[in-house]
Amino acid sequence: MAEKSTVIEKEAVVIRFSGDSGDGMQLTGTQFSDTSALFGNDVATFPDYPAEIRAPQNTVGGVSGFQVHIGSTEVTTPGDFCDVLVAMNPAALKANIRWVKPGGTIIVNIDTFTEKALSKAGYTENPLAEYSKGEYNIVEAPINTLTQEALKSVTSDNKTILRTRNMFALGMTYFMFNRPLDYTVEFFNKKFGKNPEVAQVNKVALEAGFHYAETIEAIATKRVVVAPAKQAPGVYRNINGNTATAWGLIAAAEKANLQLFLGSYPITPATEILIELSARKDLGVKTFQAEDEIAGICTAIGASFAGSLAATSTSGPGLSLKSEAIGLAVMTELPLVIINVQRGGPSTGLPTKTEQSDLVQALFGRNGECPVVVLAASTPTNCFDYAYMAAKIALEHMTPVILLTDGFLANGSEPMKIPSMAELPTITPRFAPKEEKYQPYARNPEWLYRYWAIPGTPGQEHRVGGLEKMDVTGTVSYVPENHQVMCNYREEKVARVQRIIPLQKVEGDQEGELLVVGWGGTYGHLTHAVRNLRKEGYSIGHCHFNYINPLPANVDEIFSRFKKIVVCELNFGQFANYLRMKHQRYEYLQYNKLMGLPFTAIELEEHFKKLLTSK
Repeated sequence: MAEKSTVIEKEAVVIRFSGDSGDGMQLTGTQFSDTSALFGNDVATFPDYPAEIRAPQNTVGGVSGFQVHIGSTEVTTPGDFCDVLVAMNPAALKANIRWVKPGGTIIVNIDTFTEKALSKAGYTENPLAEYSKGEYNIVEAPINTLTQEALKSVTSDNKTILRTRNMFALGMTYFMFNRPLDYTVEFFNKKFGKNPEVAQVNKVALEAGFHYAETIEAIATKRVVVAPAKQAPGVYRNINGNTATAWGLIAAAEKANLQLFLGSYPITPATEILIELSARKDLGVKTFQAEDEIAGICTAIGASFAGSLAATSTSGPGLSLKSEAIGLAVMTELPLVIINVQRGGPSTGLPTKTEQSDLVQALFGRNGECPVVVLAASTPTNCFDYAYMAAKIALEHMTPVILLTDGFLANGSEPMKIPSMAELPTITPRFAPKEEKYQPYARNPEWLYRYWAIPGTPGQEHRVGGLEKMDVTGTVSYVPENHQVMCNYREEKVARVQRIIPLQKVEGDQEGELLVVGWGGTYGHLTHAVRNLRKEGYSIGHCHFNYINPLPANVDEIFSRFKKIVVCELNFGQFANYLRMKHQRYEYLQYNKLMGLPFTAIELEEHFKKLLTSK
C-alpha cells in the first residue's frame, strides 16, 4: 500500500495517451478531456493518428496518440510537452519520449515490454532502467495482467478483456488527477445500453485502474488537482472542429430559413462533417454521399440552384478535383460553401497530419479569373462561427465561399459555449423580387450580386451554365467587351465583401518592435508564445487572420506600426507571398514548418527572441 495520498495544486497539466492504433487511445483521451470539461476545466486536445491504416502492430509507424491540456485558466494549445505519458507498448514510448517534460511521469504497460515488442519498436534493450535514473518518474504497471485479474469474474473472453485495458489506464489517470468516474460510467451505460455486459467490463476495468493507482507510491504521493476555470455562465459542450463546422452550417440554414444540403465524398480528415450532418435528419438536413469529389460538389451546385443552402466538404486532394465545378459556381453566381479541412500533401501525402498548404489553391487554383471569398477558422470552436459566416456571405453575396480548416482544428477539441439563435447575425438570402421582371444577371447596384430565382417560380424562368453570360440577360455571349464587363463584376463583387467584414485586430502590443502574423489553425500556439514574451517585457504583437480574400481594410495601417513583421505558417510561405502581392511596401520575414505537426510555443518563442534581439 502506498503512503498517504497527498494533493498538489497546479494551474495546468498535459497528459498524453499513446498506444497501437487498436488500443483505443482516441476513446481514452476523449473521455479524459470530456470529463475534465464537464468538471469545469478549460481544455485543448490534440489527437495524433497514424498515417497508415494498417501499420504493423508494435511499430512506431502504428502509434496512435491523444494529448490533453487541462487548466484552471485559459488554455490555448494542447501543450508542447506532457507532464504524464501513458505508453501502452514500447513503440508508444519510443515515439513519444521526446515530448515528456524532464521529471515527468511515464506510466508503461510493462506486460507489453517483451523482447519481440522492444525489437519491433527499435530498441536493442529495455530503456526503462536508463529513463528511471532520475530524469523521469517511471511507473511500471502490469496493465494486461491486472485487467485480466479484475475481469475474471465478469468474462472469460480474453479478447474482450484486452480491449478494456485502455480503461484500466484511464482509471489510473482519473485517480492521479482527481477526476470523477461518473461521467465515463454514464457514457458506458449510454453507448452500450443494448449490451450491458460490455458496459460492465469497461466499468470494472475503469474502477480497477482507479483503485490500483491508490497503491502506487509514485502516483498516490503526487496526486494533482487542477481547479475549474472561471467561465461565463451558459451551456457548454466539449466539441471538435468538424462537429462545430457542421453545427455552424445547421445554424445558418435555420437562420436563413433554408434547407441545408451537403453533397460530399468521404476523405480524411473531413469525413466527420458528412457523418455529423447525416445524423441531423431531425433538423431537416439532407446529405448525399457521392461516388467521387466531382459528383459531390455538382450535386451541391444543383441544390443551390434549387434554393437550398448548399455545401460540400473535402480535404486538399478533393479540392483539386472540385476546382472546375467551383468555376461553374462562380460563373453561375450561386451561393455555395466549400469546406477544405487541410492535411499534409502533396498527393495522398499525410492524410492524418495537419498542414496549411492549400491556401494558394483556395485563392487561385482554378482556370480563368475565378474569384471566391476565402475564410479560415482558427480554433476548434470558432469553426462554428466561420462556417456560419461562410454561409452568410455566400447567401448574401451570391458567391462561392471556401472555408479553410485543418486536421489540427478538425480533430482537436475545446469547450464551446452554445450560442442562442437570437445571438447570431441575421442572414438574408437574395431572392429575386416577384413583382419585377426577372433578368438573370441584373445586379444589386451596391453589392453587385445577381438575384436568386428559385426554379418553379412563375415569371422567373431562366437557365444557367458554364459558358460566359451576357450582362443582365444571361444569354450565352462571346462578345469580348462583355467578357471584360462580367469579369470585372465578379472580381468587384468579391472585393466589396471587405465592407462587411470586421477590421483586423492586434493582440498584445499595438505598435513596436515585432508583429507576429498568422492565419487559421496556428492561432493558439502563436498567441501563447506572444503572451509569454510580453510577460518577459518584449515589444511584440500578434495579428491573426480569419478573412483571407478579401483581406480586412486596415491591414496596411496595422503593418505600418511595427518595425519587423514575421509571418508564421505550416507551409513554405503561401500567406507571406500573398501579403507581398497585396501589401507590397513591407518586408515579410518568415517562420515555416512542414512536419505534419503544429508549432510548439517554445520553438516560436526562441525564434521571436532572435528577431527581437537582432539588428
